[in-house]
Order: sequence, then structure tokens, then C-alpha cells
Amino acid sequence: MNSIMLSADQFGIVYNVLSFGLVCMLATTIYTLVSQSRVLPKYRTALVMSSMVTFIAAYHYFRIFNSFEDSYVDGAVKVGTGAGDFNEGYRYVDWILTVPLLLVEVVAVLSLAKAAASSLINRLVPASAAMIALGYPGEISTDNNTKVLWGVLSTIPFLYILYVLFVELSKSLDRQPAGVAATIGRLRLLLIATWGVYPISYLLPILGQSATDPGAFVNRQIGYTIADVLAKCVFGLTILKIARMKSVAEGMKEDH
Repeated sequence: MNSIMLSADQFGIVYNVLSFGLVCMLATTIYTLVSQSRVLPKYRTALVMSSMVTFIAAYHYFRIFNSFEDSYVDGAVKVGTGAGDFNEGYRYVDWILTVPLLLVEVVAVLSLAKAAASSLINRLVPASAAMIALGYPGEISTDNNTKVLWGVLSTIPFLYILYVLFVELSKSLDRQPAGVAATIGRLRLLLIATWGVYPISYLLPILGQSATDPGAFVNRQIGYTIADVLAKCVFGLTILKIARMKSVAEGMKEDH
């Protein structure tokens, strides 16, 4: 267990950042749920998955928020896995559930042939779960060599996901309506750019910032939260945009 001294301002920053993450997840969940009627039925599964992602994230942000508040005693945050500690494990439980769903959303909104969709899902889901599971031992370790080892192992399925998204998935975009392939391309870049924040936050202790350094702790919470909002809320809203584009291309009237 680490004890991290935080000033009142640092406590306020983390408190407000976690609150921001929670409300973004809740708002996106509601918006994607009420937008079901704006797309054709065959694309609603993708929106349901998007709502599931942000709902799961909202629940875990609620737990993270309470964990942070409860762990702050006498100007210090206790970080660990015991009762009353600030537990980063909530983030990893969230990610191991939501990251596979994020990838399935992309496949679902494209409405590919069953064989092609199954092939992509069967490769992306196990790889994403392995990526998160392999990162957790390094996250909770205080030894830099252990962090590097598990970080490298976690990178292997990450690189495989990149291959599937940018090589294999590209083969399925040729028959998409005008504008959809380009939007999917931007969606993949958004996913990779936001995922890039996680390893940076993960590596802060290795890059010279002590595990008990208040600045490193604050920066990690800011980085993780901003990345989560972009990778889940903005990602989900982009999935909705793609579903709308495809629905309109297939004859559904646009809203005015």
C-alpha cells in the first residue's frame, strides 16, 4: 500500500476529473439509448453495445469516485486493494469488459456478412481481453522491471489488434456507403490515439515519477479519465453517426 500526500488543490482536481468522467458516461448512455429510433433496426445492436460500454464505465467511475473520496484521510490518499484504499483495480475490471465491446461495436455497425463478422470478433475480443489482463500485474506492481515485463507482454496483443483493425478490417470497407469508410478510418485513429494515453499513464512511475509522487498520481487520473471519455463517449457518438449515415443511405429519412 502507498500513501500519497495531496494538497487541497490536487484533491479537488482529481475529485472534479472523476466527477466529469462519471457524468460524461451517464449522459452518453442516455443519449445513445434514446437515439435507437434514429437508425434502422439492424444497426441498433451497435447502439445497445455503445450504451452498455458507457453504462459499465459509469458504474465503475461511481466506484472509483467513492473509493477516492473514502481513501483521502488527513491529506493523504491510501492506494492499494484493502478496505478504505483507492483501488485502481476498478479501472481494469471496467476495461476488460468495455474494451472488447468497443471493438465489437465497430464490427456490428458495419453489418458485415456473418462469416466475416464472426472472424473479426473471434480475433479482436480475445486479444483485447489479453491486453488488459496482462497489463494489470504491472499496474499494481511497485517494481519497475515487473512493470516493464508486463507492459511488453500487454503490447503483443495490442499490436495484433492494430493489425486486425488496419489490415483485416480494411478489406471489409470497400462496399460501405460514401463517407462511412472514411469515418471508420477516423474512428480507428481515435481509438489508437486514446489508447496511446493509457501506456503513457502506465509508464509514469518508470519515467522517473515515484509511485508516491502526488503529481504522477494526479496526472495518471487525468490521463486515464480523458482517454476513457474519448475512447467510450466520443467513440460511441461516432458509432451513432455511422449508423445514421448507413441508415440514410439505405432509405431512412433524415431528422430535421
